[in-house]
Amino acid sequence: MTTDHGYPAVRMYIAGEWVQGGTGRTAPVVNPATEKPVGDVPLATADDLDRALASSAEGFKVWRATPVARRTEILHAAADLLEERAADIGRISTLEQGKPLRESTGEARRVSGTLRWHADDARRAYGRIIPSEPGTLLSVRREPIGPVAAFVPWNFPAGGPMRKISSALASGCSIVIKASEETPGTAAALVACFVDAGLPAGVINLVFGEPAEVSAHLIGSPVTRLIAFTGSVPVGKLLAGEAGKVMKPSLMELGGHAPVIVCADADPVKAARRAAQAKFANAGQVCTSPSRFLVHESLIEAFTAEFVKAAEAVVVGDGLADGTTMGPLANERRLESVERLTADAVRRGATVRTGGERLDRPGYFFAPTVLTDVPADAELMSEEPFGPLAPIVPFTDLDEALAVANSLPYGLAAYGFTESAATAERLVEGFEAGILSINHCGGSVHEAPSGGFKDSGYGREGGPEALDAYLVTKRVSHLLAG
Repeated sequence: MTTDHGYPAVRMYIAGEWVQGGTGRTAPVVNPATEKPVGDVPLATADDLDRALASSAEGFKVWRATPVARRTEILHAAADLLEERAADIGRISTLEQGKPLRESTGEARRVSGTLRWHADDARRAYGRIIPSEPGTLLSVRREPIGPVAAFVPWNFPAGGPMRKISSALASGCSIVIKASEETPGTAAALVACFVDAGLPAGVINLVFGEPAEVSAHLIGSPVTRLIAFTGSVPVGKLLAGEAGKVMKPSLMELGGHAPVIVCADADPVKAARRAAQAKFANAGQVCTSPSRFLVHESLIEAFTAEFVKAAEAVVVGDGLADGTTMGPLANERRLESVERLTADAVRRGATVRTGGERLDRPGYFFAPTVLTDVPADAELMSEEPFGPLAPIVPFTDLDEALAVANSLPYGLAAYGFTESAATAERLVEGFEAGILSINHCGGSVHEAPSGGFKDSGYGREGGPEALDAYLVTKRVSHLLAG
């Protein structure tokens, strides 16, 4: 069933059933391109959450006992459905999150690959036999940790949930996932693919609700064995603290403020084009978005000119409209934040080279913005913008640039441009970040790990490392009879 806007009637999925929730409480889902509601999202009660947890406990018993070949078969069937439904899922995502339909549909297609990778990799979660004394068998076993509670934000409505779901289910865990109330339709469409692929009831439960209420309830429950979170640093620290109080491991993929260093030997035009493309993807609402541009003084004019040209070529509009290359910000909060950061930078002496203001139309639209002469004490240089803001500052010495890049408490992503292999290695060794790209600003891939350190979190998603948090390691020493 859909609304007049073509948006689905969203339900939670608890204990193998699509449900409205115990009290029928809802919140509106708003299209950020129009500022008008397109539907409603149900909000869970404590009783709803208890049902989801009980269901997850029973689902874990069933799923962990399911042969890995059968688990893999079900997950690949879900991946097939994700591919078949990618266009529909992408449209739902654009309606509720705003990004261009091409980006949303591409994201929906990519998550099928994420699921396939983890489903297959779980078949290689090997233990080992360790040489020991005669008559003793010493082994290491890896087993699913148990029911997972996962929390994901709104910026990647398909990609965010799937990272958690695919790792948990591939490992043999069950999961209760609280997706964002701002993008619930996409999460529900993903879960429907697993349901239709034959996933046993209870293995996955989808809930929505007041974030603080839901997180406290799920983290505090004795059913939950792992907390997996993607989101802001302050909220991540809060949830990690709550998990620590009850000695539960957690996986934290938090925010960043990714530096870009353009070295003296780089091609400034090529670097600007590639950096701008990454900067304005998803309107800059990406944890790994390049957000501080440190450019060698000899290249800064050429780099800035090309970056401004790229920014002015961006077509800002409704994500469902033909030709749109950047949609609105996701909500009023983001709009107010980028307005504040821009105003602060200008007040401190920065120059707006293009953009710098909200667009005069309905929707949460902000122009792609390039700023120069940005002083070090501007809030934009220390606070993650999470929007289409690009501050460009010069440097003279690479060690100086690396010191600036590493000066913040974040360590998620970093980027460098150079034509020298030796300088590239210097950047790789010097950057304090978990995700590095040289001569491009590439995104995450299924087969390699992503994650940060310092305040940007801990644990990894993607690659063989993705399953580590979802598995426990047992050491078994077996004295044979004799």
